[in-house]
Amino acid sequence: MFAKYLDAFFNHLLIEKSASDLTISGYKNDLHQFFCFAADKYDVDWEDLKNEHVNHKTVRDYLAYLQSHGLSRATMARKLAALRSYVKFLCREGILDSNPIAAVSTPKQDKRLPKFLYPPEIQMLMEAPDIKTTLGSRDRAIMETLYAAGLRVSELVGMDMKDIDFEEELLKVMGKGSKERIVPLGREAKKALLHYMNYRARLLSRNKKSCEAIFLNRYAERLSARSVRNIINKYMQEAALTQQISPHTMRHTFATHLLNAGADLRSVQELLGHVKLSTTQIYTHLTRENIKEIHKNSLPRR
Repeated sequence: MFAKYLDAFFNHLLIEKSASDLTISGYKNDLHQFFCFAADKYDVDWEDLKNEHVNHKTVRDYLAYLQSHGLSRATMARKLAALRSYVKFLCREGILDSNPIAAVSTPKQDKRLPKFLYPPEIQMLMEAPDIKTTLGSRDRAIMETLYAAGLRVSELVGMDMKDIDFEEELLKVMGKGSKERIVPLGREAKKALLHYMNYRARLLSRNKKSCEAIFLNRYAERLSARSVRNIINKYMQEAALTQQISPHTMRHTFATHLLNAGADLRSVQELLGHVKLSTTQIYTHLTRENIKEIHKNSLPRR
């Protein structure tokens, strides 16, 4: 039966691919959705799907079904990628003789530029928190660190005190797939973090708690990713910035500013912790002002 090897596949992802719990949960949901669709198509229970039920036509019908329900091309591509991974696993294990969906094309992606903030907007955002308060000091340190190190929000909230080297101005970051990287901290982020450390110590003392997490909530416990999103939204409103952004926008901004200032793509790839260079290439857009400046400084006759 086609679905009977799911547990072995998820163990493969966990042990051999070092996939995160979030990644595995996503694969489970995506595969279950496909199995339910195929089971309905062939009028069987999804546990009883056979290898011959999973073929080029079934997958094409599934993609059409997703599109008819308004799913984006990126979401469709992700769901197809989960199925591809499972089928490749079955081929590798000798359960399938050949890949029955190899000829299925990935939906063409919309080329959308990532959102980012201009330098004056970043400045306004950083100055929004009242750093004379515990939470304001923490929030300034959060935003400075997200921007200066180009972190994912999960990386930020997962950091402990031992991961900061103030003397060398470096952060140890645990990225996707439990891949560790070292990133520079930067002068402004270091300053904000040192200022926050005093308030953090008082917060722990007041709550009579001990916690290794760098960023704490008002109860002196590790801050959640959702809380960071709320913090960003709060200060965007206070700074009267009209964009709808997320913590990931700070990462986009970090990469965009580096490339616009002349950093090479491979260095930015290393700093972001991307496995593939193609992932970093979405940041190679240039602002209108940057294009004008390059034209002005590079063209001999203009």
